[in-house]
Amino acid sequence: MRIDLAGKTALVTGSTQGIGAAIATGLARAGARVAVNGRTAESVNAALERQRSEVPDGEFLAAPGDVASEDGTGQVVDGLPQVDILVNNLGIFGARPPLEIGDEEWRRYFEVNVLSAIRLTRAYLGGMTERSWGRIQYIASDSAVVIPAEMIHYGMSKTSLLAVSRGFAKAAAGSGVTVNSVLAGPTHTGGVEDFVYELVDSSLPWEEAQRAFMREHRPQSLLQRLIEPEEIAHMVVYLSSPLASATTGAAVRVDGGYIDSILP
Repeated sequence: MRIDLAGKTALVTGSTQGIGAAIATGLARAGARVAVNGRTAESVNAALERQRSEVPDGEFLAAPGDVASEDGTGQVVDGLPQVDILVNNLGIFGARPPLEIGDEEWRRYFEVNVLSAIRLTRAYLGGMTERSWGRIQYIASDSAVVIPAEMIHYGMSKTSLLAVSRGFAKAAAGSGVTVNSVLAGPTHTGGVEDFVYELVDSSLPWEEAQRAFMREHRPQSLLQRLIEPEEIAHMVVYLSSPLASATTGAAVRVDGGYIDSILP
């Protein structure tokens, strides 16, 4: 299977590290021109250095701006008025006892994880439909389906993305534009390492801590390990390609078998 994204421009939000950085690198390896997004020019420039060293012949652009705000979204769209592939990856997460989650925190999770993606979809979907080609993806989570007791505000935001994705897929029906969400399972990133150590003994070596976390907090996983960011990126790159032209309105799983159902 050969995926060729030459001539396509992609924007990946929150792509200075973790899953977003892996997606940006994967899209560049497939030939796309990739805009890397982060809140500050400094973080974006540092990420661009790393990504250019990984993909020396790749074409990367800087797209700084806090897309969790209207002004930041405007900054990104002004600098990049047209894209062919939009990957709404930006997201925050953290553990909190349910009764301790205040109104501000509920709003913050919705603003960052959901509304940022809605704003960018509004900005770019019209142009995609006019050109009769486009790919929009929302990086959701197993937590959208299996709501974690320790972070129901995060689960709520990811469930919302499934509804948003399905709704915009209907808005794009028949246009040549596909809209999908990706249900990512527990993934190994720097932020997740911190999260793991919030829930298990912080004195444990990483490999032991990871196993304890999966055993105690994610026992449903059939993979029985954390997923690597590149494994999420492989699915995103495929869904971004012409090969995935008949996949739209879907919630596609890259969850290591964590969601215990035959259908998502």
